[in-house]
Amino acid sequence: MIDLKRILLVEDSANDVALTLAALEEVHLANEVVVVRDGQQALDYLFRKGEYANRQDGHPAVVLLDLKLPKVDGLEVLEKVKGAPELKAVPVVMLTSSREERDLARSYGLGVNAYVVKPVAFPDFVSALRELGLFWAVVNQPPPGSPGTTGAPK
Repeated sequence: MIDLKRILLVEDSANDVALTLAALEEVHLANEVVVVRDGQQALDYLFRKGEYANRQDGHPAVVLLDLKLPKVDGLEVLEKVKGAPELKAVPVVMLTSSREERDLARSYGLGVNAYVVKPVAFPDFVSALRELGLFWAVVNQPPPGSPGTTGAPK
């Protein structure tokens, strides 16, 4: 039996959350998707603080992170995640509508694993998420400490 790894979706737009979940469902990706609506919730989830202090053990297989978020923006979340020894191996994909070169450069400078501009058309969005989801949640070997891993290479 395959142990499906969690995906953390950090997105403040209810419409984009619905589109992302629909796209993941469309490609039959059955991983649990944890949705948080702002940067502070993302940090609380990842660092197991506040309402997430008692969450299930392990890190997500991938964090799909919006750039423009309330409370704490995506770049600051990325900086804190990649700066924490216990989290820096967790893959982070910036999933954003920003095509600004400075956002792209800053994201890679902070250690983002991939930068994906959200396609406007739903079929394109489904296609992009199919490729993202299949790679990060199925093909990629997660870092030690992710659900379904024992810390040793398989």
